[in-house]
Amino acid sequence: MDWASLILLIIAVGVVLALIGYFTSIYNRFFRLKNSAEATLGQVRVALKKRLDMIEQLVESVKGYARFEREVLEKVTEMRASVFKLSPEGLRDLDRESRSILGNLLAVAENYPDLKTSSTVSSLMDSVKGVEDEIARHRYTYNNIAQEYNIMQDTVPSRFVGIMLGLSKMAYLQFEEEVERRPRIEF
Repeated sequence: MDWASLILLIIAVGVVLALIGYFTSIYNRFFRLKNSAEATLGQVRVALKKRLDMIEQLVESVKGYARFEREVLEKVTEMRASVFKLSPEGLRDLDRESRSILGNLLAVAENYPDLKTSSTVSSLMDSVKGVEDEIARHRYTYNNIAQEYNIMQDTVPSRFVGIMLGLSKMAYLQFEEEVERRPRIEF
Protein backbone atom coordinates (compact mmCIF):
# COMPACT_ATOMS: atom_id res chain seq x y z
CA MET A 1 0.00 0.00 0.00
CA ASP A 2 1.45 3.33 -0.97
CA TRP A 3 1.21 6.63 0.89
CA ALA A 4 -1.55 8.08 -1.31
CA SER A 5 -3.80 5.06 -0.70
CA LEU A 6 -3.08 5.20 3.02
CA ILE A 7 -3.94 8.91 3.16
CA LEU A 8 -7.19 8.31 1.22
CA LEU A 9 -8.07 5.47 3.59
CA ILE A 10 -7.42 7.67 6.63
CA ILE A 11 -9.54 10.46 5.12
CA ALA A 12 -12.36 8.03 4.29
CA VAL A 13 -12.29 6.56 7.82
CA GLY A 14 -12.25 10.12 9.23
CA VAL A 15 -15.27 11.13 7.14
CA VAL A 16 -17.17 7.98 8.16
CA LEU A 17 -16.37 8.58 11.84
CA ALA A 18 -17.44 12.25 11.52
CA LEU A 19 -20.75 11.19 9.91
CA ILE A 20 -21.34 8.58 12.63
CA GLY A 21 -20.60 11.20 15.28
CA TYR A 22 -22.95 13.69 13.66
CA PHE A 23 -25.71 11.08 13.33
CA THR A 24 -25.21 10.16 16.99
CA SER A 25 -25.45 13.79 18.11
CA ILE A 26 -28.71 14.29 16.17
CA TYR A 27 -30.07 10.99 17.52
CA ASN A 28 -29.20 12.02 21.08
CA ARG A 29 -30.79 15.47 20.60
CA PHE A 30 -34.06 13.89 19.40
CA PHE A 31 -34.24 11.67 22.45
CA ARG A 32 -33.17 14.38 24.90
CA LEU A 33 -36.03 16.52 23.58
CA LYS A 34 -38.46 13.58 23.65
CA ASN A 35 -37.56 12.76 27.25
CA SER A 36 -37.76 16.43 28.27
CA ALA A 37 -41.20 16.68 26.66
CA GLU A 38 -42.40 13.55 28.49
CA ALA A 39 -41.10 14.90 31.80
CA THR A 40 -42.79 18.25 31.23
CA LEU A 41 -46.02 16.54 30.20
CA GLY A 42 -45.78 14.65 33.48
CA GLN A 43 -45.61 17.99 35.29
CA VAL A 44 -48.72 19.16 33.44
CA ARG A 45 -50.47 15.98 34.57
CA VAL A 46 -49.38 16.56 38.17
CA ALA A 47 -50.62 20.15 38.04
CA LEU A 48 -53.96 19.08 36.55
CA LYS A 49 -54.28 16.45 39.27
CA LYS A 50 -53.57 19.15 41.86
CA ARG A 51 -56.32 21.26 40.33
CA LEU A 52 -58.71 18.31 40.51
CA ASP A 53 -57.71 17.64 44.13
CA MET A 54 -58.48 21.25 44.98
CA ILE A 55 -61.79 21.09 43.15
CA GLU A 56 -62.65 18.02 45.19
CA GLN A 57 -61.77 19.92 48.37
CA LEU A 58 -63.86 22.87 47.21
CA VAL A 59 -66.77 20.54 46.52
CA GLU A 60 -66.49 19.24 50.08
CA SER A 61 -66.38 22.81 51.43
CA VAL A 62 -69.27 23.97 49.28
CA LYS A 63 -71.42 20.95 50.18
CA GLY A 64 -71.89 22.39 53.64
CA TYR A 65 -73.50 25.51 52.17
CA ALA A 66 -75.37 24.15 49.18
CA ARG A 67 -76.55 20.81 47.89
CA PHE A 68 -74.04 20.03 45.23
CA GLU A 69 -74.66 17.20 42.80
CA ARG A 70 -72.98 13.93 43.70
CA GLU A 71 -72.06 13.30 40.10
CA VAL A 72 -69.68 16.30 40.19
CA LEU A 73 -67.66 14.67 42.94
CA GLU A 74 -67.77 11.33 41.12
CA LYS A 75 -66.68 13.01 37.89
CA VAL A 76 -63.73 14.71 39.61
CA THR A 77 -62.69 11.39 41.15
CA GLU A 78 -62.89 9.71 37.75
CA MET A 79 -60.88 12.53 36.16
CA ARG A 80 -58.19 12.29 38.85
CA ALA A 81 -57.82 8.58 38.16
CA SER A 82 -57.37 9.14 34.42
CA VAL A 83 -55.03 12.15 34.41
CA PHE A 84 -51.82 10.10 34.12
CA LYS A 85 -53.17 7.91 31.32
CA LEU A 86 -54.18 10.65 28.89
CA SER A 87 -52.50 11.90 25.74
CA PRO A 88 -52.00 15.64 25.15
CA GLU A 89 -55.39 15.68 23.39
CA GLY A 90 -57.02 13.89 26.33
CA LEU A 91 -55.44 16.39 28.72
CA ARG A 92 -57.03 19.20 26.71
CA ASP A 93 -60.46 17.62 27.24
CA LEU A 94 -59.78 17.02 30.93
CA ASP A 95 -58.67 20.64 31.30
CA ARG A 96 -61.90 21.85 29.68
CA GLU A 97 -64.04 19.68 31.95
CA SER A 98 -62.21 20.64 35.14
CA ARG A 99 -62.46 24.34 34.25
CA SER A 100 -66.19 23.91 33.75
CA ILE A 101 -66.56 22.27 37.15
CA LEU A 102 -64.43 25.00 38.72
CA GLY A 103 -66.64 27.64 37.09
CA ASN A 104 -69.74 25.98 38.58
CA LEU A 105 -68.12 25.95 42.00
CA LEU A 106 -67.30 29.63 41.70
CA ALA A 107 -70.91 30.34 40.78
CA VAL A 108 -72.08 28.50 43.92
CA ALA A 109 -69.56 30.45 46.01
CA GLU A 110 -70.86 33.72 44.56
CA ASN A 111 -74.38 32.87 45.71
CA TYR A 112 -73.33 32.23 49.32
CA PRO A 113 -71.61 35.25 50.91
CA ASP A 114 -70.67 33.25 54.03
CA LEU A 115 -68.90 30.74 51.84
CA LYS A 116 -66.78 33.47 50.27
CA THR A 117 -65.38 34.45 53.65
CA SER A 118 -64.63 30.88 54.70
CA SER A 119 -60.87 30.62 55.29
CA THR A 120 -60.82 27.12 53.77
CA VAL A 121 -62.49 28.25 50.57
CA SER A 122 -60.32 31.39 50.38
CA SER A 123 -57.17 29.37 50.86
CA LEU A 124 -58.21 26.84 48.24
CA MET A 125 -59.07 29.59 45.77
CA ASP A 126 -55.61 31.13 46.24
CA SER A 127 -54.07 27.70 45.68
CA VAL A 128 -56.10 27.23 42.51
CA LYS A 129 -54.67 30.51 41.18
CA GLY A 130 -51.16 29.16 41.74
CA VAL A 131 -51.96 25.86 40.05
CA GLU A 132 -53.43 27.66 37.04
CA ASP A 133 -50.13 29.53 36.64
CA GLU A 134 -48.21 26.28 37.05
CA ILE A 135 -50.27 24.56 34.34
CA ALA A 136 -49.68 27.47 31.98
CA ARG A 137 -45.92 27.42 32.65
CA HIS A 138 -45.59 23.69 32.09
CA ARG A 139 -47.74 23.81 28.96
CA TYR A 140 -45.56 26.61 27.59
CA THR A 141 -42.38 24.61 28.32
CA TYR A 142 -43.80 21.44 26.77
CA ASN A 143 -44.89 23.28 23.63
CA ASN A 144 -41.45 24.89 23.26
CA ILE A 145 -39.78 21.47 23.50
CA ALA A 146 -42.28 20.00 21.03
CA GLN A 147 -41.65 22.90 18.67
CA GLU A 148 -37.89 22.35 18.76
CA TYR A 149 -38.38 18.61 18.22
CA ASN A 150 -40.76 19.24 15.32
CA ILE A 151 -38.37 21.74 13.74
CA MET A 152 -35.71 19.03 13.82
CA GLN A 153 -38.22 16.77 12.04
CA ASP A 154 -38.62 19.42 9.31
CA THR A 155 -35.02 20.50 8.74
CA VAL A 156 -32.13 18.83 6.97
CA PRO A 157 -30.09 16.81 7.97
CA SER A 158 -31.98 15.92 11.16
CA ARG A 159 -35.07 15.17 9.06
CA PHE A 160 -33.22 12.25 7.44
CA VAL A 161 -32.15 10.92 10.83
CA GLY A 162 -35.76 11.17 12.04
CA ILE A 163 -37.02 9.31 8.99
CA MET A 164 -34.38 6.59 9.42
CA LEU A 165 -35.42 6.19 13.08
CA GLY A 166 -39.14 6.22 12.22
CA LEU A 167 -39.82 9.24 14.45
CA SER A 168 -42.95 11.32 14.06
CA LYS A 169 -43.79 14.84 15.16
CA MET A 170 -44.93 15.57 18.70
CA ALA A 171 -48.44 16.83 19.34
CA TYR A 172 -48.68 20.26 20.92
CA LEU A 173 -50.51 20.61 24.19
CA GLN A 174 -53.30 22.95 23.16
CA PHE A 175 -56.29 23.92 25.19
CA GLU A 176 -59.32 25.45 23.56
CA GLU A 177 -59.24 29.22 23.25
CA GLU A 178 -62.08 29.91 25.67
CA VAL A 179 -60.52 27.73 28.36
CA GLU A 180 -56.99 29.08 27.93
CA ARG A 181 -58.10 31.99 30.03
CA ARG A 182 -57.76 31.26 33.70
CA PRO A 183 -61.04 31.18 35.60
CA ARG A 184 -61.68 34.46 37.36
CA ILE A 185 -61.40 33.85 41.07
CA GLU A 186 -62.35 36.82 43.20
CA PHE A 187 -63.92 37.34 46.58
